[in-house]
Amino acid sequence: MGSGAVVVGGGIGGLAAAIGLRRVGWEVTVVERAPVLADVGAGISLHANGIRALDVLGVGEAVRAAARPQYTGGTRAPGGGRLARMDGAVLERTLGTTIVGIPRAVLHRLLRGALPPECLVVGSEVTSVDRAEPARPRVAVGDDVLEADLVVAADGVGSRLRGQVFPDHPGPVYSGSTVLRAITEHPVRLRTDFEVTWGSGAEFGHIGFTDGRAEWHAVLNSPPGVRHADPLAALRRRFGGWHDPIPALLDATRPEDVLHHDIHELVTPLPAFTAGRIVLLGDAAHAMTPHLGQGACQALEDAVTLAAALAAEPTVASALAWYDAERRPRSQAVARAARQAGRMGQQLTHPLAVAVRNTALRLTPSGVTVRALLRHADWTPPRLR
Repeated sequence: MGSGAVVVGGGIGGLAAAIGLRRVGWEVTVVERAPVLADVGAGISLHANGIRALDVLGVGEAVRAAARPQYTGGTRAPGGGRLARMDGAVLERTLGTTIVGIPRAVLHRLLRGALPPECLVVGSEVTSVDRAEPARPRVAVGDDVLEADLVVAADGVGSRLRGQVFPDHPGPVYSGSTVLRAITEHPVRLRTDFEVTWGSGAEFGHIGFTDGRAEWHAVLNSPPGVRHADPLAALRRRFGGWHDPIPALLDATRPEDVLHHDIHELVTPLPAFTAGRIVLLGDAAHAMTPHLGQGACQALEDAVTLAAALAAEPTVASALAWYDAERRPRSQAVARAARQAGRMGQQLTHPLAVAVRNTALRLTPSGVTVRALLRHADWTPPRLR
């Protein structure tokens, strides 16, 4: 099967979907409303399931070459005491790869490079999809109309197309946490490849990159919409007494590089990821909190599964039914697990609850920690026929 598809959204999930569809014979147009097609996020960790999906899409080796493997790291308390250790070598032996860290902009560039420039339409917004003709939805892009055999809604947590397809769904809700993050201006001396520190209602983590710079993120319990005139000063007040290298990471950051976003998620699961010839993918389908580092990985799984279904099934309808049956239970389960991880980790505030959590982590055998990571990362992608 092969026809024409319009992918709405040029983020990681949308680009991956476009690559997968082209690999199974589809013509693809990616429509992105931003005037420049470049992810402006900070950094990202990719687990084995995300790497395996990228391998199927043909870009896994390029991503590995640009990423820093995360062999050392774990979870600490604000004073520096270790709560849990991550052994990347064990993950590598078990899964064939460990977790890797890469700037989002680099990952985005590698995905863009796997697509011909003429299939990317930037600076244009999809305003609606007319499904009056079920076999050929009409996609309104500014003043133009595109016809397609398939529309992939990869337009993020605030997806306009999701609202059109499921008008009675409540949509995304605020998770109770906000995140500030940045990439350091210059290399920083790190003792681990990756680390997360949990305090009371706060988390601070870092990811090392191949060039010696690092991404850091600070996740805080906060009312929505709170912003700081000087975010670095606010973070120094909040995390100034926490262990190294947290102060050094903040000191190595330019104020203008700090990004601040409230975290929204789909708490109410969607009843389906498809409607006619529209299919939802990534955050549009299952926006989740970042506490398991699985958001992008789940979008990559979506992309590969969609392409495999369209290659294997005789009709678009049967392919989308397979996609929905495969992706909805798994991605929604990961979203629930991410929400629970946040409640038991970064979002805890009661001193007794924090003390109990920390003690439990210290007493947990390393094998249990590895199995917890394998629970979501050990995913076998379908083949693209």
